[in-house]
Amino acid sequence: MGKISGELADFTILTTDNPKDEPPARIIDEIEAGIKNTNGRYTRIVDRRDAIRRAIEISGAGDVVLLAGKGHEPYQIVGHKFVPYSDAGFLRDEGLAE
Repeated sequence: MGKISGELADFTILTTDNPKDEPPARIIDEIEAGIKNTNGRYTRIVDRRDAIRRAIEISGAGDVVLLAGKGHEPYQIVGHKFVPYSDAGFLRDEGLAE
């Protein structure tokens, strides 16, 4: 995933998606390893909400912001808990959806 993003995206923000029992930073490290083998520009923002806010902030007219990972899932799996969360719901609640 990191390699593809590094090759095709203008900019990538690495963040969490269902970390379960794994430390979020370690998941991001694995994806980052793929990007480092490209000329891709990226940053790391562990908190998914902060990452999405930042992606919207830095996007400009004509840009596409792709949120990968959550899809239809209305939750984040953190440890053994299903925490209610939806990218679409977050965007609506923040007034970021068009």
